Amino acid sequence: MKIGIIGGTGGMGKGFALRWSQNNDVIVGSRDAARASDSAVEYTNLAKEAFGEIKGSITGNDNVSVAKESDVLILSIPYENIDSVCSGILSQVKDSCVVVSPIVPMTKTDVGFECVSIKENKPFSYKLVSEHMKDKSKLVSAFHVISEKKLVNPTLELDYDIFVCGDDMESVTVVNSLIDQIKGLRSIYLGPIELSYLAEMSTPLLLNAMIRNKIKNPGIKII
Repeated sequence: MKIGIIGGTGGMGKGFALRWSQNNDVIVGSRDAARASDSAVEYTNLAKEAFGEIKGSITGNDNVSVAKESDVLILSIPYENIDSVCSGILSQVKDSCVVVSPIVPMTKTDVGFECVSIKENKPFSYKLVSEHMKDKSKLVSAFHVISEKKLVNPTLELDYDIFVCGDDMESVTVVNSLIDQIKGLRSIYLGPIELSYLAEMSTPLLLNAMIRNKIKNPGIKII
């Protein structure tokens, strides 16, 4: 499976690339193809150091090229960049491509981390992304509450539940398979894409709990 990561040169993109390259061909995306290629070389070396030989590969390219090639496309981008990035790439994806949004509408204020969709009455991330989708059923919401610092260190085992929302169960199953490939993660299906706001709001909740209670790199686990 070809997994494209838009924003792949960032921390979350790096973590996904390292872990999924064990069994998949990962394509790191950036506005700058040369930067993406340089990151791909770096990630490949890190993956081989952590896992030995990998069955997949890590390459890099510009965002539009990545979107055209991918079977699954991860949108590892900030909330404020959704329109500018998605307007140029989502029209280019294959009809079968599953688009995954881990994007959180979040801001830091004097009182802590807050959800801008509630505080400023702005759309939730999934709504903004869906406006640019050719086939809205191919949008799946996931990976909102994963620790980036732990994700980027492939030697660390994770122990988190990942909330997943989506309308097309075949697309949800594809995302669940990617979750299962990362040891220690478990997928928790919340329901259709309209419930994605619940997962998006859980990130500022988690960060505020982390800071105020001095919890290091927490996640969410349902027991």
